[in-house]
Amino acid sequence: MLRIQAVFLDRDGTIGGSDRVIYPKEFTLFPGVADSIKQLKKAGILIYSFTNQPGISKGEVSFISFEEELTVFGFDKIYLCPHRSTDGCTCRKPSPEMLLTAAKENNLNLQQCVVIGDRWTDLMAADEVGCKKILVKTGSGMDAYNKYINGEFFGRWKDVTPDFIAEDVNEAVNWLLA
Repeated sequence: MLRIQAVFLDRDGTIGGSDRVIYPKEFTLFPGVADSIKQLKKAGILIYSFTNQPGISKGEVSFISFEEELTVFGFDKIYLCPHRSTDGCTCRKPSPEMLLTAAKENNLNLQQCVVIGDRWTDLMAADEVGCKKILVKTGSGMDAYNKYINGEFFGRWKDVTPDFIAEDVNEAVNWLLA
C-alpha cells in the first residue's frame, strides 16, 4: 500500500460540529475522532487542517482561536482560508491552494496524501492535485453523497470520484490504516 505522508482534515461537519460553522470554544469533536487522530499520528502520519473559515474576515473570530483549538485536537499544522466566497481569494476551497502551500512548506508528495471532508469542494481540491479523496457522510456529507449518487453534479464537479465513502472520520481512518 502507498505510504501516507499526511491527512488533511476538514473541520466543520467532518471532525465535529455540524453542517454549519461553529466557532472555537463551542465546537466539539464527534465521538471517537480524538482516538482516530491519535491512531494516525501513531502510524507516523502528519495531520493538517484544511478548512474555510470566513468568520475571520468578517471579524467574528480570530485565526489564533482556530489554531489553538486544532493544535489541542492534535493537528500538526493549520491550513485555513479566512476569506468569504465573495472575496476572490485563491486559497478558498475548492481551490487546491492550501494543499499546494502545505506541500511546498512540508516537502509533501500530494499523491501520498489524503483529504477527508464532508463537502464536494474538499474533494474537488484534492482531485486537482492528486490526493486520495474520502467523503464522510457527517455534516453536509450526506447531501453531497446523495447529489453524487443521483448524478446532480455538472461540469468539473461531476468528474470527481471519491476513493472511499465513509460514514464518519473513524471509518475513514480505519480504511486508511487497514
